[in-house]
Amino acid sequence: MYVLGCGFRSLLPRADVQRIVLYDSFLSSVLVGRTVATIAELCFVAQWALLLNELARTRDSTFGVRLSYAIVPVIAVAEVCSWYAVLSTNYLGNALEQSIWTLTAFLVMLALLPGLLRARGTQRLFLAAVVVLCMGFVAFMTTVDVPMYMARWVEDEQQGRSYLSLAEGLADVTQRWTVTHSWLAWREEIAWMSLYFSIAVWMSIAVAHAPQPVPLRTRQRLA
Repeated sequence: MYVLGCGFRSLLPRADVQRIVLYDSFLSSVLVGRTVATIAELCFVAQWALLLNELARTRDSTFGVRLSYAIVPVIAVAEVCSWYAVLSTNYLGNALEQSIWTLTAFLVMLALLPGLLRARGTQRLFLAAVVVLCMGFVAFMTTVDVPMYMARWVEDEQQGRSYLSLAEGLADVTQRWTVTHSWLAWREEIAWMSLYFSIAVWMSIAVAHAPQPVPLRTRQRLA
């Protein structure tokens, strides 16, 4: 579901709050695109929850098991923040959304580290790659993505921008989009879109083929 959602969004890209698109079609509208993104992202984090739960159980990690149950509801809250930003055109919602994703990735990385230290063979290589990617994600989000949205919000506040009500926003996302191919309009979106529609997609595919973890007790008996 995540891969299909990313495929759809990469063919019909849009910037939600700005209401800009590449193609003049209702399928490019923010309403359609944000709905697809919400479903895809919840499926993506569900993949990680299942993987983390399996790994945590084989390592008797209480923290990992509890975190695996928590991350889907937490990301659901991030999606609510995203929808608030989209409907109201208030970038603070985006900043909160991306901060939640960043914190979640950091916690997942912490939960995977004990398993990485004990893993062997292909599973160790897989977990090492995941930890490195989580570190890269956290670094990108804290230095590029979250500051970008915060800067936009601060600028809007300084200019005294008026935000839409949720009802006004819902009507707006179904009716208004602006077609533009201007580099200036898209340039700040290019970095996250490029990473999102490439590395993140391959991560989703890789999770589906993750090496089967061997329970710690089983491995100790074999040893």
